[in-house]
Amino acid sequence: MTALGFHILRSGQMVRLRVAVVGAGAAGLCAARHILSRAHAFAPPVVYELTGHVGGTWFYEERTGFYDNGLPVHSSMYQNLRTNLPKEVMMFPDFPFDPELPSFLSHQEVQRYLEMYCESQLITPHIRFNTVVKEVNPVAVETEGEEPRTMWEVTSSDEAGSQMTDTFDSVFICSGHYSDPHLPTVPGIRHFTGRVLHSHSYRYPELFSGQTVVVLGAGASGLDISIELTRVNAQVTLSHSKHVLTVPLPSGLRQVGVLVEVQEDGSLLFQDGSVTEAQVLLLCTGYNFSYPFLDPGRLGLDIQEHLVTPLYRYLMPPAFPTLFIIGICKIICPFPHFNCQVQYALGVLEGTVALPSKALMEEEAQREVERKTSQGVPLRHLLKMDKDQWGYYQTLSSSAGFPPLRPVVQSLYEEVWRQRQVHPQNYRKLNYRLISDTQWLLRE
Repeated sequence: MTALGFHILRSGQMVRLRVAVVGAGAAGLCAARHILSRAHAFAPPVVYELTGHVGGTWFYEERTGFYDNGLPVHSSMYQNLRTNLPKEVMMFPDFPFDPELPSFLSHQEVQRYLEMYCESQLITPHIRFNTVVKEVNPVAVETEGEEPRTMWEVTSSDEAGSQMTDTFDSVFICSGHYSDPHLPTVPGIRHFTGRVLHSHSYRYPELFSGQTVVVLGAGASGLDISIELTRVNAQVTLSHSKHVLTVPLPSGLRQVGVLVEVQEDGSLLFQDGSVTEAQVLLLCTGYNFSYPFLDPGRLGLDIQEHLVTPLYRYLMPPAFPTLFIIGICKIICPFPHFNCQVQYALGVLEGTVALPSKALMEEEAQREVERKTSQGVPLRHLLKMDKDQWGYYQTLSSSAGFPPLRPVVQSLYEEVWRQRQVHPQNYRKLNYRLISDTQWLLRE
C-alpha cells in the first residue's frame, strides 16, 4: 500500500498542494469547497470554467448549438425540467436546500442552490470564468534527494485568446458528461425529410405543438419529454428497447419497438413491424464521454463513447492516481456522490488513504468490470451504479474516514424509484421530510 501525502515534505519544507479543478458545476464546486476547507494541506484551488457562470448543466439558456466564440453550448437543460429526485436526497449532506421548497425542484431552484453554495463557501474568487482548458498533461519532476513525482501542466485559453500554462500537484476533472450528444446510427436516415434533433437541443414543447414526433429512447429524459409533448397536442411515438411500459401514460403517447430504419419513402420502420410517418425525430439517446483536453493513451486510459477504463474506485487511472474524474458514474444521487468522491480523493492526496500498487489497482478495476459483465451488464452500462452506489459510498467513507451517507437517503431514494415506476406523471406531486438518520415522512 502506498500513501501519497505530497504536502508533508518537499525539499525539507512543508508545502501545500496545488489542485486544479476543471468545471464549476456541482461537482467542481464541491471539489473547491472541500479543498478550501483543508487549508493546512491545500492551497486555494484554481477552478477553470468554460462559461461565465457556475452551475454547469443546471444553468438554463435558450440558446442551442454554438456560442459566438464557436464553442458548443454546454447545458442540456430544458425549460420545464423538474428534478426526478427529491431535494432531501439530492442535497450536499452539509448544505440542505430551503426546507420550504417542494421536494421536486425546478432547474432554476437547483441553480440558485448551487449559486448559494458557491457564495457561502467563498468559491467565486478562485474561479477563472470564460476559460477553456486546452490540455492537461502529466510531467515528471525530479528533485535532488527525492523520488520523482508527477505534476500536472494545465494549459488554458481565456476569453481574449491568451494561453497560459500552470502547474499543479493534482487535477480534478469535473466537466460532467451531459454535453456531447450521442447520435446513433439510423439506417436510411438520409431519406427522412423532417427535423432531426437530440434532446441536448430541446428547450420547450410549444415548438412541436400538433406535430407527429418520434422519440428515440425511454430513459428519464425520453419519458419526461414525451409526456410534456403530449400536453401541447403532439402525437408522440416512443421507440425504445425496454419491455413495454405498463404504467399509466397520456393518451397521445404510444410505444413501439426499436427503430430499424427510415424507409425510402421517409417513413419509419420499427422492430415490431409497425410503420409511422413523422415530422420530427427526437433523439433521447444519451451522451458520450468527452475529455478533449486529455491524452488517453498517455494516461493509460481507454475512453469510449459510453465507457472509460480502467478507473480505480471509479475515480482515477491507476497509472496516475493524482488525476481524479469526479461524477463519471450514472444512475446515482449526484451531489452526495460528488461529496463522497471528492473527500476520498483528498484523502488520497493528504496521505490518509493508502493506495495499492498500480498493478493491484488495475486488477481491482478489471475485476469490477468482470463482475458486472458476468451479471449480463452490457459494456455501455458498466458505469451505471444504481443499487451498487450505497456500498460504494460506504467503502469510500470508511477508507477516508469521513461520515457515511445517512441510511435515510437510500431509503427515500428507493421509495421515489418505486413511485416513479407506478406514477410517472404524478410522483413529483409528493413531498417528503427527513426526520432522522433512518426515517422520512410524507408531507401533507
